[in-house]
Amino acid sequence: MSLNRTLLTTLAGLGLAALAACASSDAAAPRTLAAYADDHELAQALDHWRDEAARRQVDRRRYGMAMQQASPPPSPSPAAAPAAAAKVAEAATADGITNVQTAGVDEGGIVKRAGDHLVVLRRGRLFTVRVGGDDLQPVAAIDAYAPGSDPRGAWYDELLVSGSTVVVVGFSYARGGTEIGLFEIDAQGGLSYRATYHLRSNDYYSARNYASRLIGRQLVFYSPTLLQPAGLHPLQMLPSVRRWPGQAAPANDPSWRRLLPATRIFRSDDDFDPGQALALHTITRCDIEGAALNCKATAVLGPAGRIFYASATSVYVWTATRSPLNPAPRREATAVLFRLPLDGAAPTAIKTVGMPIDQMSFLEDDQGHLNVLLRAGGAGEGMFGQQQLQGDTALLRLPLSALGDGHGAATRDQYRSLPARQPTQNRFVGDWLLMGGRSQPGPAAWALRYADPSTPAQPLDPGHAVERIEAMGAQAVLVGNAGADLVFSAVQLGPTQARLAGRHVQPGARQGETRTHGFFYRPTAADEGLLGLPVLGPVGNPGTVFRGGQGAASVLFLRQQGPGFQALGSLASGPVRADDGCKASCVDWYGNARPLFLGERVLALLGYELVEGRLAGRGAAERIVERRRSSFAPRPPAPEGGRGSPFHP
Repeated sequence: MSLNRTLLTTLAGLGLAALAACASSDAAAPRTLAAYADDHELAQALDHWRDEAARRQVDRRRYGMAMQQASPPPSPSPAAAPAAAAKVAEAATADGITNVQTAGVDEGGIVKRAGDHLVVLRRGRLFTVRVGGDDLQPVAAIDAYAPGSDPRGAWYDELLVSGSTVVVVGFSYARGGTEIGLFEIDAQGGLSYRATYHLRSNDYYSARNYASRLIGRQLVFYSPTLLQPAGLHPLQMLPSVRRWPGQAAPANDPSWRRLLPATRIFRSDDDFDPGQALALHTITRCDIEGAALNCKATAVLGPAGRIFYASATSVYVWTATRSPLNPAPRREATAVLFRLPLDGAAPTAIKTVGMPIDQMSFLEDDQGHLNVLLRAGGAGEGMFGQQQLQGDTALLRLPLSALGDGHGAATRDQYRSLPARQPTQNRFVGDWLLMGGRSQPGPAAWALRYADPSTPAQPLDPGHAVERIEAMGAQAVLVGNAGADLVFSAVQLGPTQARLAGRHVQPGARQGETRTHGFFYRPTAADEGLLGLPVLGPVGNPGTVFRGGQGAASVLFLRQQGPGFQALGSLASGPVRADDGCKASCVDWYGNARPLFLGERVLALLGYELVEGRLAGRGAAERIVERRRSSFAPRPPAPEGGRGSPFHP
């Protein structure tokens, strides 16, 4: 069988295979999505969708009233009325230092390198620490938002550095969308504020993905805008951009400039479903070379479900529809895959089925294919949507040339059924796709040569749950708990075979950070390297959030040598400091600990501390020992009239 039963049933029920065959035989079909000619055509399409949704709502109400009249419910007795009212009331209250997916595509993070300095984003502030030469010295601190602004209702999540420009990406509920703060770093590590821009959008937050990318000097953002049939007219919600004029800006601030003309909004040939919301999936590209932020955008209008992946040339958005008769996500997701080129060319699309696990489920390879690992159903990546993954597993290997005007569909022979049981983690490493999940009867992990359909998936049973999969050069590592212990299992990836090799067991530990940026690997020789990962004690739970705390995990370091690991020890955080006077973004949603390798130097970012270690001893006796540490914690606000350093002594 070329595809698992669940997905085959979905394909047959929707007739997608036949539709794809018809589409591929139409040589005259346009090869890209169509854009709207002007605002009038866009408004007509959206008005038709809204009117049809309103008509259906009236029909549903009339049907409900007719059913009530045909079979009226018994009237409650006076004694029963208070109890009924009580139930109603009760119901109403009820730089090379970031672990990235694609080489050359930097992802927003919490720490970046800018020449001789590290730049750290934490709890609504930016900090710089000089690391050039042999230094480890705090230099500057500045609010990560505009001077004089009220940061309440805003979250400052991601940091990127390009040349002397420092970019802070956040979301402001008070000011209307994605917030982009531009700062300058000078040769001495000093920071100065330049400007703040807003992109009107819905919240971009994902528990696994990052909203921003930096490719050369071009900032790239994915931001969705949800359009409901009722409420504001969609034309009033189109993405816009403004340079923020200050706290006193009126609600109808005239500095907002529409970012998306109708001619840059694309759609497939499908009618909009009046039973569900639409989304403008917007990719914004901003040039940061000049004094002003110069942004252009492209959007596709389609279903609201989303997972996105950025390659070096394109952004892919995977959207899944819902049944019009059932607003809940379907077990078998029917989907549309959009490709938005970063050079501004028109997007393309194709109909598909299933739901990726996350952005790691994608690989645009150098053979002209997009490879996507799919589960039968799920809710996308918005706000922990991956927790709703369900159903069987398949690999879609799709020629990029198959994407066109959205009329066609992926064919059955482009899906490959996989035996992996409920994977929640995945990663492409070299010629291999690795996937894994909870420890259960049967293998917890599998490896597959994704481009070779003649070789079956190979089971891997590391004896622990698979909560992280990472590349170590040309090899891989599986990380997860077996009871109270955290286990690292090396996977050797050969030309035709994948096999488990060495392992390291860290007793009484769990991951302190589940996001991809928590891990880092630095090769030191052929088939040898150093890796670091934040860990917590047995009481801690793995996750991205360190709620309200200024403390941090320790960072565990291992040396990988061929098929095995050697434990080097860890660098630990010091005592928690006094109140830091946090005013904004006071929860570490993106974590607060990172392993850092700067040339031959080994450091750990631990909350407000940078701890540097050195490797002592040789061979089996090699260990990491603390060399020094430096705190850049801000001093609590001084009493009125007081003076002092922005850092703790």
